[in-house]
Amino acid sequence: MMRRSVIMGTGAALPPRRVTNAELAERVDTTHEWIIERTGIEARHIAADGETTATLATEAARKALEAAGVSADQIGLIVLATATPDQTFPASATIVQTALGIDDCIAFDVAAVCTGFLYALSVADNMLKGGMAEHALVIGSETFSRILDWEDRATCVLFGDGAGAIVLKAEETEDRGILATRLHADGRHNQLLFVDGGVSTTGTVGKLRMKGKEVFRHAVVNLAAVLNEVLAATGHDASEIDWVVPHQANKRILDATAKKLGLPPEKVVITVDQHANTSAASVPLALNVAVRDGRIRKGDLIVLEAMGGGFTWGAAIVRY
Repeated sequence: MMRRSVIMGTGAALPPRRVTNAELAERVDTTHEWIIERTGIEARHIAADGETTATLATEAARKALEAAGVSADQIGLIVLATATPDQTFPASATIVQTALGIDDCIAFDVAAVCTGFLYALSVADNMLKGGMAEHALVIGSETFSRILDWEDRATCVLFGDGAGAIVLKAEETEDRGILATRLHADGRHNQLLFVDGGVSTTGTVGKLRMKGKEVFRHAVVNLAAVLNEVLAATGHDASEIDWVVPHQANKRILDATAKKLGLPPEKVVITVDQHANTSAASVPLALNVAVRDGRIRKGDLIVLEAMGGGFTWGAAIVRY
């Protein structure tokens, strides 16, 4: 028996405003057909005034707690992955903590862009295994619409807002919970996907910039490699995977990665068509969808994976 972090429940939150490709085409020089062909995206959710990364994170957290049957006062750790925090400081995790009515727990943000949830998951897993807490909330939440250049048709059509959350519990178990995680970063590729602003450089928030073709090339190679790493770490074979829950950036990347690993496409959870790229929120959002619709069941072997700006990339293998 080993002390492992077991997923007890999932939750999600999406802004009510749903923006279709056709609606975007009214304000941006693009078409529904162009977006579908290149990305697979049909629609995305956009936060309204008053909806923030922290409010979405709080809603997702509440739903995850309810699904887990865990009360907020049992949470000893909150790790929130985001690239779009409510404030420069304090961490958005502390805003969520207060909104949930938790007087004292460990709470902080993690910044690894689209890989943020995998980084947060790994940090929380190791803290639970180390005895720092018994229950943790791991959240990915973003309001990427606030950093988009709506004049740049190559990027503004790709992203959306939302949040996903899971509740982890430390348990003594043989083969359930998070079995292995692997994380990477290579800062040499900063200029391929970045925001052109920052507190200590420009004093502004900035806007997202991306060289899509180069990102695509790196994504397929890096994601296939890190998926193989977590399989090797646990002695599992790709044929044993029940579900892959990937970062939802682009359907072509998802298809190419699955093909490279020899995985049937029906084992890949895809939500990019309805959510677009929600950065750190995309993996927990997709996980929640597949859990709630009954595809992912207790005992399933699932792999989570993501790659984002930095570049950062990572994967986790989990017995649900």
